[in-house]
Amino acid sequence: MPRVFTLCSVAVHALVIATALLVPLFAIDTLPAPRHPLTFEGVRRISIRDVPLPNPRRHATQAGDGAVALPGDPAPTSMPDGITHETGRESSGAAAAVVDAVGVEDGLGDAVGFGSVERIPPPPPVAPPAPIRLHSGMQPPRKLVDVRPVYPTIAQSARVEGVVILEAILDARGHVVSVHVLRSIPLLDQAAISAVSQWTFTPTLLNGVPVPIVMTVTVQFTLQGR
Repeated sequence: MPRVFTLCSVAVHALVIATALLVPLFAIDTLPAPRHPLTFEGVRRISIRDVPLPNPRRHATQAGDGAVALPGDPAPTSMPDGITHETGRESSGAAAAVVDAVGVEDGLGDAVGFGSVERIPPPPPVAPPAPIRLHSGMQPPRKLVDVRPVYPTIAQSARVEGVVILEAILDARGHVVSVHVLRSIPLLDQAAISAVSQWTFTPTLLNGVPVPIVMTVTVQFTLQGR
């Protein structure tokens, strides 16, 4: 009994689904009229005109200044008698066509039809950065090469001693490039300058970049066995 009920239920459902699918196919009705007729807006007529070709270039029997000779018949129709060496200037003789050559001469000449060609000067050399004075926010350079001053004999005989204060300019590599005296002892100045000029330091960095600096240097002269 349950099996018969199931088969009946399946048949009824199949009939309902088939009716729902087939009834619209057999329905007779008029299609709705469109609100606006289908038209193409903005249609324009296109007219085709023949564009005249430019006048052919002049022809001559010989090539003049600024002209290049072209062969009149680049495709031969007869078999040649032999093989000749190419020269790169082959032409068909007096019947060659000549066309104007437009281009730029070698070097810095004028360009035909394109104005004059000017030489662009190279950019000026970049000036080296000016040395900055060593201040408290910078780490002072470390001396790599130290040369002691030679005590002048005349200063020893005159019993002259003291401190010579110099101002030295170091380049970005740490080499002394110039020295001048701030506090002078006449008999000792040159000895101090000669020694400091041979000193070498580590590069001084500013924001991680080596820079030239100005620093103050003191040189002490002391007599022995006073």
